[in-house]
Amino acid sequence: MPSFLTFPEHFLWGAATAAYQIEGAWQADGKGESIWDRFAHTPGKTRNGDTGDVACDHYHRWPDDIRLMQSLGLRAYRFSIAWTRILPQGRGAINQAGLDFYSRLVDGLLAAGIEPGVTLYHWDLPQALQDQGGWANRDTAAAFVEYADVVSRRLGDRVKLWITHNEPAVVAWLGHSNGEHAPGINDVATAAAVSHHLLLSHGWAMPVLRQNSPDAQAGITLNINWTAPASRSAADLDFARNVDGRWVRWFLDPLYGRQYPADITADLEAEGAFPHGVLSFVQPGDYVAIATPTDFLGVNYYNRVIVRSQAVTEADNLPPTLIPAPRDLDHWSEMGWETYPDGLFATLARVAFEYQAPRIYITENGASYADGPDADGRVHDARRLAYVRQHLTAAWRAIQMGVPLAGYFAWSLLDNFEWAHGYAQRFGLTWVNYETQERIVKDSGLWYGQAARAGGFAPA
Repeated sequence: MPSFLTFPEHFLWGAATAAYQIEGAWQADGKGESIWDRFAHTPGKTRNGDTGDVACDHYHRWPDDIRLMQSLGLRAYRFSIAWTRILPQGRGAINQAGLDFYSRLVDGLLAAGIEPGVTLYHWDLPQALQDQGGWANRDTAAAFVEYADVVSRRLGDRVKLWITHNEPAVVAWLGHSNGEHAPGINDVATAAAVSHHLLLSHGWAMPVLRQNSPDAQAGITLNINWTAPASRSAADLDFARNVDGRWVRWFLDPLYGRQYPADITADLEAEGAFPHGVLSFVQPGDYVAIATPTDFLGVNYYNRVIVRSQAVTEADNLPPTLIPAPRDLDHWSEMGWETYPDGLFATLARVAFEYQAPRIYITENGASYADGPDADGRVHDARRLAYVRQHLTAAWRAIQMGVPLAGYFAWSLLDNFEWAHGYAQRFGLTWVNYETQERIVKDSGLWYGQAARAGGFAPA
């Protein structure tokens, strides 16, 4: 390995956020209610009853946050649009104040030399559409296209990087199969239909984005962690196949023209996911629409997932396990996620060579540690710094192997509302005091800013 890891000249060094996690101002200027507004205000759904009502108050503090990004030398910023700021009821009347907010944000980013990347859907469906069936209702896919049209007509002259959906697997399985996320539904049949309509809405929206923003790149972001069986036993191997198939191949395969994988279709059928017939929600032309070519694939990678089948756990003689021990925070984040940079390398190689993704962005990568300001006023988050450095090294290795990796967006620019975990987990490059809204760039953020300016870094 060389003494300095140089990345391609036009590599995007960025950071990412999501609207509900940072904006606050949940009822300001005509914004409607989203499913996360409703979910977070429902007792028992989030840790400590935390909500995104204020969060990082980015809605009012965005000029300061742009100056923060500029001070770090970031070249790009990935953020999401709150659907209910634009269309409070999901369809129909447009809220001009919402469009104006994002237009000002985009102009501010461009003036600071930072490329805006817009995610249209990061989990905050309008509650009005949920009341009509949400993503389980095929008509919601059509509503998404209308929303994409409104936003891209206003911002398409300036935004050149569009992401339709963030992590549709999380929306489907965590939001509709086990109820951990909004809207809190626990029904595998609903989740299966939701997964299809999310993908369908992506495919339908792609031509609209290209028409309204003809010189832009458009794609979708999937969460693709590295799944490994805890042993080479038949039970563990089959469980790993199921987990990877449900979370990764179920979405990648149709996006790249392979339809839904037969083995996972059979698994879901056995669980009762198709009460009206196997894949009855798929209509003629759907697969063609879903497989509309994208300009890139966004990859969110955090950790390795080691799976142990219950059938093996209950056996008398356990086979050798891959599970590392003990769970010290040098190898596990405070989310309980294992730090495994080689998994990022393998994931990038997989989507590049198995699915022939023409361009790849790492659209999220990061780790949660609670480090706060020390007596010197700085945040010395050595473990996060090491995490980022190790994973960027894995990304550099992938580029050397021929992976068309075009950018890296650290998760996250700011500590923020971490969904059902509330404010108990901190992923930010910047520490946030949620009472005063003070921001302090952590050591990891300072290091990342240096790497962004230099276009690379010295390996550890």
